[in-house]
Amino acid sequence: MLEFVGIIAFIFAILFSIAWHELGHLLPAKKFGVKVTQYMIGFGPTIWSRKKGETEYGVKWVPFGGYIRMIGMFPPGPDGKVKSSSTGRLTAMIEDARTQAREEVITEEDERRSFYRLSVPKKLVVMLGGPVMNLILAFFLFSILLVGFGTPAASLTVSAVSECTPTVGAAQSVNGCAPGAPESPAAIAGLQPGDVVTSYNGTPMESWQQFSSAIRSSQPGPVVIGVLRDGQPQTLNTEMQLVERPVVVNGEPTTELAPQGFLGMSPKIELTPQPISAVPGQMWDLSIRTAQALVAIPTKLVGVGQAAFGGEERDPNGPIGVVGVTRISGEVAGSEMPANFKIVQFLGMVASLNLFLFLFNLIPLLPLDGGHVAGALWEGLRRQIARFRHRPDPGPVDVAKALPVAYAVAFILIGMSALLLYADVVNPVKIG
Repeated sequence: MLEFVGIIAFIFAILFSIAWHELGHLLPAKKFGVKVTQYMIGFGPTIWSRKKGETEYGVKWVPFGGYIRMIGMFPPGPDGKVKSSSTGRLTAMIEDARTQAREEVITEEDERRSFYRLSVPKKLVVMLGGPVMNLILAFFLFSILLVGFGTPAASLTVSAVSECTPTVGAAQSVNGCAPGAPESPAAIAGLQPGDVVTSYNGTPMESWQQFSSAIRSSQPGPVVIGVLRDGQPQTLNTEMQLVERPVVVNGEPTTELAPQGFLGMSPKIELTPQPISAVPGQMWDLSIRTAQALVAIPTKLVGVGQAAFGGEERDPNGPIGVVGVTRISGEVAGSEMPANFKIVQFLGMVASLNLFLFLFNLIPLLPLDGGHVAGALWEGLRRQIARFRHRPDPGPVDVAKALPVAYAVAFILIGMSALLLYADVVNPVKIG
């Protein structure tokens, strides 16, 4: 039941993210006087729609995106008219699209309210409005996640105690000991799950990182550990042992081994709230990783195809489609982790989705918003150059000429979506 709830919740989160994105286009377009005839969530046949004023609002069957329809997206030809005939498939394609766009411009008022007549700054506001709305939503969700709940981190609360000291490596065994292995210092001390470490050899401990570093730098011999057990302070004594363990640099274990102190306990993972100032940094780091993932998508899709048709295991760090992410949301909801961890996972997925939508839509290719932004910037640059050279205003950029590129990009995106959908069904990414 919980798994079903997780799936439905994420579907609604996707629909809301799309609706929120399109609202970012709709509001400034109406504010600037552009006639908007449709505001649609999804593609394909319409499930429901209602007309309010001059705009039809509705939901369609395929929830892989959305759109608003603004009249006058393409300016007329150089002579102010649409050509009645043309040669060449690409030229015919462009003229057909321009003709269809001009058919929406019925009256003189419609002509004045056409999108192409907006100034460059207003065009940028309209086209950037959608991605910026996703960025705002991502910031809001990450703020709730990081400040309201926190990030998973090792705490000073004991989660498990190793019965013995490993003879090689750094692995701790909490389910038994190898023959002849000595009892671990934590077991000798009598540490128990639920104990909260407060001090080590008289030094107050403020974090797991501080405690772990103190253990690793210890020499063989007696140590004293202060703990809180059921709210009562206790002092535990034991003998520190040395074990060949990976050297830790900047919090990350390396392949280098060295004799280091070993206690034999595992910390409990708890959510640690962060200050609001940590949100921009976290989002920036995730943005860099997302941008790198976007650049690597073409090569990563090869692995997805091999997994989908060759039976190889999916790369958990590779691209995942809407179906795959929705399924993961269901698995998280149905898992045995604490409720607050489930909420954090869900908020993280929805926030990451919106950050991805922000970055993805900035790619300067039609039909993405970034393609229209690039067209508006080029229009502004042309006008500045013409003004500098004392030449006539060259007029709006004819983005209709880039439609062949838009169709090619759309075809590629549909193919990618189909491949990910198939892979998510026949060979999904496993989270555990």
